[in-house]
Amino acid sequence: MPTYQTIDAKTAKDLMTRSDTIILDVRNPDEFATGHIPGAVNVPLDFLVQSMQYDPMKDLDATYLIYCRSGRRSAIAAEVLVQHDYSSVYDFGGILSWPYDVVVPSK
Repeated sequence: MPTYQTIDAKTAKDLMTRSDTIILDVRNPDEFATGHIPGAVNVPLDFLVQSMQYDPMKDLDATYLIYCRSGRRSAIAAEVLVQHDYSSVYDFGGILSWPYDVVVPSK
């Protein structure tokens, strides 16, 4: 059975330059709106868990980088993906420990 890898922010940032990388922010939409990593797609954890049963994301071979606020939800999301046969899954924890730029929408 595949497993996911826990990586640090620098490794995640390096992987973000690859063309097959999908960055998943599994926080709630309100959290995502306060700021997110550039290029991230907001797929809240609850939605991810439910949707995997009915309409999984199509690309099993893409590189998935997953984060949340502190790292708890991203670990759960990573486990869900590997249980559904995704082969390249990385959990880089929470945005609270992200030392690089984030997108903050203007109000």
